[in-house]
Amino acid sequence: MDLQLQGKRALVTGSSSGIGEGIAKGLAQEGVTVVVHGRNEKEASRVVQEITADGGKAFVAIGDLATDIGAEQVVDRVLSNLGAVDILVNNAGVYLLRGWMNSTPSQWVELYNINIVSMVRITLLLVPQMRELGWGRIINMSSGVATQPTSTPDYSATKAANLNLTLSLAKELAGTGITVNTVSPGSIVTPGLNEIMLQIGFKQGWGTDLEQIKQYMLQGMMSNPTGRLGTVEDVANLVTFVSSPLAGYINGANLRVDGGWVSTIN
Repeated sequence: MDLQLQGKRALVTGSSSGIGEGIAKGLAQEGVTVVVHGRNEKEASRVVQEITADGGKAFVAIGDLATDIGAEQVVDRVLSNLGAVDILVNNAGVYLLRGWMNSTPSQWVELYNINIVSMVRITLLLVPQMRELGWGRIINMSSGVATQPTSTPDYSATKAANLNLTLSLAKELAGTGITVNTVSPGSIVTPGLNEIMLQIGFKQGWGTDLEQIKQYMLQGMMSNPTGRLGTVEDVANLVTFVSSPLAGYINGANLRVDGGWVSTIN
């Protein structure tokens, strides 16, 4: 299937590792020129080098989206390299293992700024030029915990807010040629998730064998009908399709990639 993405330009925030890295590489494989964003220049440069070694086109943009100045610097860098952005994937964010009783109001505010307001900043900076193009794709990365919250209440709440702002933005941009959707991954194997599973395994007394811990997790909190954990490619494949002209009638949607983990209807 030709996704008709050749020559498109994309910014994938938080793409120096993990799911974001997988999305950047997936888009590049379809002929998209990708800006790899992060706060670690060494890791972002590594991703760019791997994309170019595979025949793709990519650039680095370093900056902290949790501040207005940082977001403006990233956009300036992006537009100086690409001229315009057709596809924005809002993937940057953090995940923290803390519950109601060991978190503070200021920590909630800080996390909301990182996971939600950062997304708002970069979106507001890029939407005007997408309007001028008369075409665009905005994909906001959320999580299954947006609709099925776990013991990470502040993180889950930010992901629920993500779903709400996606739909309101889709309505705001009606008739512009820009679509806005959410992709909500479940348990996706990344270095970050592996570290979290090792921490949980230690607390549960399951030892340090990661593969054995994964099996325990699949029998418990990460149980899903597919019987496996997800891969970054599982997520990247969906994001790449939703970024394409072929997905023009998908708008304001929450698309889950979780193996069926979420047991409720969107």
